[in-house]
Amino acid sequence: MKKVEIFTDGACKGNPGPGGWGALLRMGKHEKELSGGEDDTTNNRMEMTAVIKGLGALIEPCQVDIYSDSKYVIDGITKWVDGWQRKGWVTASKKPVRNEDLWHELIAAVARHEVDWHWVKGHSGHAENERVDKLASDAAEEIAAAEPDAE
Repeated sequence: MKKVEIFTDGACKGNPGPGGWGALLRMGKHEKELSGGEDDTTNNRMEMTAVIKGLGALIEPCQVDIYSDSKYVIDGITKWVDGWQRKGWVTASKKPVRNEDLWHELIAAVARHEVDWHWVKGHSGHAENERVDKLASDAAEEIAAAEPDAE
């Protein structure tokens, strides 16, 4: 099974607002950068989308190390999602789980692979995290600039 590292980040200009996501895939010496955005989204949705798109770019099942500065994504997929599924997608406080659509996509994306999750501190000089932060921010800026009511 091939080993891949995926570094991800999401950004939002306003929350909600125009957002972007970035992912860096690395297998040995080979690297691929991915990014995109949406015009009306949240930071958490962009963090999740980065992981979904990164995993979705893999053609075959792989052993994947995912690096993210999002505790929301990592805690969600490793600690909370099983309970949400058991309880019918409601939180401990009986409210609907936010971003349920993306949680379903993330669960499906993860299922194909052997995934290990790694939290990295954002904006702390971690080289790959800085790269994907820039990809996400640039994508969000591009979306924001394209909006008709942008200043």
